[in-house]
Amino acid sequence: MTASLSLPSYYQATANRKISTTPLMGDVKADVCVIGAGYTGLSAALELAQAGFKVVVLEAEAIGFGASGRNGGQICTGFSSGQGKIEAQLGKADAKRAFGLAEEAKQLIVDRAAKHKIDCDIRWGYLHCIPKAHQFNHLQEWHDEYEALGYGGNTLLTKDELEQKLGTTIYHGALRESHAGHMHPLNYCLGLADAAIKAGAVIHEHSRVIEVSTGSSPWARTDKGKVSAKFMIIGGNAYLGNLVKPLEGHVMPVASYIIATEPLGEDRAKALIADNEAVANTNFIVDYYRRSADHRMLFGGRASYSGRTPAALGEYMRPRMTSVFPQLKDVKIDYAWGGNIAITSNRIPDCGRLSPTVYYAHGYSGQGVALAGMYGKLMAEAVRGQAERFDLLAKIKHLPFPGGKLRTPLLVAAMAYYRIRDALS
Repeated sequence: MTASLSLPSYYQATANRKISTTPLMGDVKADVCVIGAGYTGLSAALELAQAGFKVVVLEAEAIGFGASGRNGGQICTGFSSGQGKIEAQLGKADAKRAFGLAEEAKQLIVDRAAKHKIDCDIRWGYLHCIPKAHQFNHLQEWHDEYEALGYGGNTLLTKDELEQKLGTTIYHGALRESHAGHMHPLNYCLGLADAAIKAGAVIHEHSRVIEVSTGSSPWARTDKGKVSAKFMIIGGNAYLGNLVKPLEGHVMPVASYIIATEPLGEDRAKALIADNEAVANTNFIVDYYRRSADHRMLFGGRASYSGRTPAALGEYMRPRMTSVFPQLKDVKIDYAWGGNIAITSNRIPDCGRLSPTVYYAHGYSGQGVALAGMYGKLMAEAVRGQAERFDLLAKIKHLPFPGGKLRTPLLVAAMAYYRIRDALS
């Protein structure tokens, strides 16, 4: 992991609770061993602990250290791939069922926040903005696809209408979703952990798994202990590395970066995003941004496959922000941080079994704020013997990233291609 991924984030500075755990010491037995204390693992742990299972969660760093505590906070709809790729594999009826699970994922956040009193500043409304005028046809197709799926509450905005909502003139229209939005991602993650602990799950932070057995009697070993279990759930996502050999190459870690400005004051923040919606452009390499509860601009993007983190990250990101909002050119950057998300080759999450007792899910491809929690819940259902919904998504086939040792250079080259395509399209 590169140095900038350890920089303190705005989310860490505004975390509303602190959870203290101890590293794993010695050998323990459990019904379920969960690897990873992000949305995926914590969601599964919460469901299973509430059902009476003895659950042990192993986290290499701290709760929410990975993408779950570093992301842009956008609560998105559906899958990054769009419905077409899912329909091609599952057929129209089952693809619609998959979309329904993605919709349930958003409601799961709302329900858990209410039930467990998780203060994570959930806000609704999402603007997908087009950089070129001719792309309005794409927005119309997107709108029509949502309508065909029964997903309503979406509005097409002209350039003039959009400029009433955003303090920028660079876009040529937008699709507005009423039922997507944003939240404080780390506070939600910490709330899940707190709820799981209260339900009886045991979480061990700073307990990096160094060896696993994924057979019929799975176990996970750290440098100071071992968990032997009846079931295992693997939720390491972009931070899994080469721990689990059968999963190598299934996902690619991609670094994304975010800056948080100094507090702007309510009036100035409203002049940028009038209705406190989440915003993203429709480029392949996305800019995404939103207001924070304390009236900052949180601006993210500039995905990197290279593994090399820019020096002076705040100043590296500033031009992206000021290209949208030149009125922020003199604003102080209080926080700049990065983290890895995991993508799959088809941009559909990858899930399945490594044995009858070992489940995994990863590769949410930029939409894990909602999807990761749902995949965790579905794995918990499968452990409990109710695998129909998990098996629907596990039917989707995935190809590993090509290239072997050349995988990263090939993806860097591909990223350069997509930057050019975004500029020209």
